[in-house]
Amino acid sequence: MVPSPIPPSPISPPPISPPPIPPPLGLPRGSIRAILTLLIVAVVISQLVRGREVELLWTETLMIAMAHYFASRRFIRLPPEVIQRLVDEGYIELEARPLYLPSYSIRVILIAAFASVAVYLLLHRRILEPQALSILGVVFAYFCGNIVRVRAVRGWEDIKALVVVGVLALAAAAYLLDFGAWVPRPLQAATLGFVLFYFGSR
Repeated sequence: MVPSPIPPSPISPPPISPPPIPPPLGLPRGSIRAILTLLIVAVVISQLVRGREVELLWTETLMIAMAHYFASRRFIRLPPEVIQRLVDEGYIELEARPLYLPSYSIRVILIAAFASVAVYLLLHRRILEPQALSILGVVFAYFCGNIVRVRAVRGWEDIKALVVVGVLALAAAAYLLDFGAWVPRPLQAATLGFVLFYFGSR
């Protein structure tokens, strides 16, 4: 008895990817985030220049916005055609030119804005005001962490990790033991600065 041939299994068609979602308001991807960041920075800088208190809501939002632009992002190296296919299928987003500006323009604007306000406060002898030191200190710590990356020095990563963990552990211990009110504000700002420096340098 001759066995009947096994019918070939039907080849399933490749899944149809949903059409990519257009960016909001028809602007280039990342434009809304750029507008929000610039508005946040404008409010913080205007309050600093006027000598008014910057509320906690604005400083925390500023740190979130800065993290988006200056946190180091590591990706797997992929061929350009693969990246384009992932973009077309909506799996990743590329923010090449938000607000139709050249690449990295928003980062340059942010650095220039905070550098300008630092020079302004220095010329008016207000750079040592507690609020100015606190905000500018953590912002520039983040900048430095993202820009200054020492890879060649052996043990640098270990030293950096020990310092930031040690400083944060001391501050955390004070709060965990309910002595947070005793931690001076400059020390709080320095602790946050170390943490932001570390995250920016990763």
